[in-house]
Amino acid sequence: MDEARSVLRRLERIEALERGGGAPEAMLAELRALVAEAEAWVRVEPGPTEDAQDAIERLRRAVGDTGRTGRTLVA
Repeated sequence: MDEARSVLRRLERIEALERGGGAPEAMLAELRALVAEAEAWVRVEPGPTEDAQDAIERLRRAVGDTGRTGRTLVA
């Protein structure tokens, strides 16, 4: 459950950055950390995790794409 709590805390930080107009670089760093924490959560979660793995892959692609297009990504 520590992994789940980490993901939830990270999402709260991302939401705070979004509300406060945080710098795109800070948002991108938080999103990258979110990907790593979500991956850790999926590794320890019992049962089927295909949906979670798919969501992680979409976020990973979006974060990677953000750097090339200059768009900011909001989770």
